[in-house]
Amino acid sequence: MANTFSLILVAVTALTGLVWLLDSLWLQKARLAKVARAERAAGNALDAATIDKLTAEPVWIEQSKGIFPVIAAVLVLRSFVYEPFQIPSGSMMPTLLIGDFILVEKFAYGIKEPIENHTLIPTGHPKRGDIVVFKYPEDPRVDYIKRVVGLPGDKVVYTADKQLLIEPACPSGQDCAPLAPVAHSFLEQGSFSQTVNGGNLGQVTLPMARFSEHLGTVDHQILQTPAITEEAKQPAYHRLDGLPVGQWVVPAGHYFVMGDNRDNSADSRFWGFVPERNLMGRAVAIWMSFEFDRTPDSWLPGWVPTGVRFDRIGSIQ
Repeated sequence: MANTFSLILVAVTALTGLVWLLDSLWLQKARLAKVARAERAAGNALDAATIDKLTAEPVWIEQSKGIFPVIAAVLVLRSFVYEPFQIPSGSMMPTLLIGDFILVEKFAYGIKEPIENHTLIPTGHPKRGDIVVFKYPEDPRVDYIKRVVGLPGDKVVYTADKQLLIEPACPSGQDCAPLAPVAHSFLEQGSFSQTVNGGNLGQVTLPMARFSEHLGTVDHQILQTPAITEEAKQPAYHRLDGLPVGQWVVPAGHYFVMGDNRDNSADSRFWGFVPERNLMGRAVAIWMSFEFDRTPDSWLPGWVPTGVRFDRIGSIQ
């Protein structure tokens, strides 16, 4: 969907720009020449109404010239500066909630052309802890948002007891940091919950535990659901030859990403690494946040917000 919109935006900009160029170089001159011929034929006695009629732009030219600067500005801003995204799922809770509208800094990891996302001008690389928007490697038509955990060359381990460990890449081979747990501390349990299918019990609501985590230079919060065991999910993990389940070495030019909602996130643990070419930008701010909470008997359609969370507007970690 995002690719389709980008393609439409580029096509409309190109078409209206072409019309503007043709009119500036040829069509406008042709209309003025037509007026000059008419004036000579009338002995320079043409009235203002006739001149206005002869010089009037056709509707399709007038509309194209009016649309072009607006659509071109939107294309430049959206493709190279900032692009808005809506958070559709809870995989980044508690950092990002369903209904948050975020701004993504498009130039953070390179100036890229808007259709195929090829880098035109390199500007930087993701840092550990960055929240990134990227094209899902298994279906580039879909945009994902996750947090960068592993950089190229890092060893990443996620244990059965939900402990994240990282051994940073060490190209020099000297004074290398060992594999070490990422610092985290318990904050509270119960303010967030997750509803799952409990089989014969039907829908079951499970309390979630909230932790503070220090990743790179970023302090942020994560969620875990104690009742959901990691062993049950490990058979679906992405496996690397020669490494035990739950261990990965990030290839060059790739990144290992995870959702902050650790037990409710389809991330690199399951489908592998994000190629650098798939990166679209860094999430930097929430510019609007809507609530969609409603009672079961509510008559409102699901897409209609029930409130605005003004307290969530601002920069994000």
